[in-house]
Amino acid sequence: MENHQKRVKIKSEKEMLSELAALCSRSEHCTFEMREKMMRSGMDEQVQEHIITQLVKERYVDDERYARCFVAEKVKYNRWGRRKVEQALRLKRISPEVIGLVLGEIDDETYMEVLRPLLLSKAKSVKAANAYERSKKLVQFAMGRGFDYELIRECVKEIGYEAEE
Repeated sequence: MENHQKRVKIKSEKEMLSELAALCSRSEHCTFEMREKMMRSGMDEQVQEHIITQLVKERYVDDERYARCFVAEKVKYNRWGRRKVEQALRLKRISPEVIGLVLGEIDDETYMEVLRPLLLSKAKSVKAANAYERSKKLVQFAMGRGFDYELIRECVKEIGYEAEE
């Protein structure tokens, strides 16, 4: 029986650096993504570190810049809250300091501008026996999107769906 495994061609350091630099020129990437790509290609760890150092030095990769773009995109287009964005950045191995910095740059009003229409839209499709149940479902939905409880309660009240507990 023949072995049909795909053989991975190990690239030289120069080839890998060039490939990753080209990738980073087209879109933002973090150091973790670059490391993953190199690990999958079977590159030696020392060489990986050297390439990462070069990419950072030449400003192809910047985790803070990446985090800012990531946060802006996820909040605006995916309509995620702080908690969900923070979790995603942790999975990308972005440092807690950078995460705190970039999340701190977005004020509550920006989140409210995302949350308000999200809750109004969801409220139309929520089936609930009473106002309390509707309010509870809206809060659960928004918490699943990563928004903070206090911000959700404020928004639910503002749009007129708060129920007496």
